[in-house]
Amino acid sequence: MTQNLKNQIALISGGLGDIGKAIALELARRGADIALGDIADAEAAAKVLLAIENLGVRVTYHQVDVASPAAIQHWLDDVEKELGIPNLIIPNAAIVKPSSLVEISSDDWNSQLNVNLSGAFYLAQNAAKRLLKNKRAGRIVFVGSWAAHAPHVNMIPYSVSKAGLRMLCKCMALELAPHQILVNEVAPGYVDAGLSGKIFDTNPALRKSATEKVPNRQLIAAEEVAAQVAYLCDPQNKHIVGSTLLMDGGLSLQT
Repeated sequence: MTQNLKNQIALISGGLGDIGKAIALELARRGADIALGDIADAEAAAKVLLAIENLGVRVTYHQVDVASPAAIQHWLDDVEKELGIPNLIIPNAAIVKPSSLVEISSDDWNSQLNVNLSGAFYLAQNAAKRLLKNKRAGRIVFVGSWAAHAPHVNMIPYSVSKAGLRMLCKCMALELAPHQILVNEVAPGYVDAGLSGKIFDTNPALRKSATEKVPNRQLIAAEEVAAQVAYLCDPQNKHIVGSTLLMDGGLSLQT
């Protein structure tokens, strides 16, 4: 594989989840140094850190709650000291709690929007400030969802947070593009990993029905999401700005 991201520094939130790990490994294979953040302690990160180190790049891990602006600030301060200023920013951390409208508590609503939307904003904003201050180019790739535009009655806070994330992507893209900081979104459909993968694991019948619902009859692997994130991080992609790379197997064509 061509190391087209050599001398780049990638910052990935939710780095210990299935998609976060896949993104970290894909960017590391392409030569990027990796800064991972997640809510788990350092012991939980040991295996993925070793796998990344074995690819010959530098890697750090920090326990961080992206819903806290102060925690984001401290994380980026530490990463800057350890690796340098991150220029590939991947706000990936997300949570979901399936429930009907009447079952959603205020805690459920707030926690999902705080992590999925506000946390992504805090991370992207803080990282962008550092790039602007140092006159550095960069890429910000939000990990969104097809749920941003397709109503999901059992995932209302999640869908609303991803819809907000899409508009955040567009607004940031417009402001940052003149500084060569390009902002885009990868929006997967049914991923057989991460948040949806856990749901499918507890309900095999749901996995089967989801697969049958997708026009191409395939669920998405975490590694496939990672490949599209890496595509948008490629320095040769100079004209993709404020776009949503929709990878849902055709689901959106039916809604």
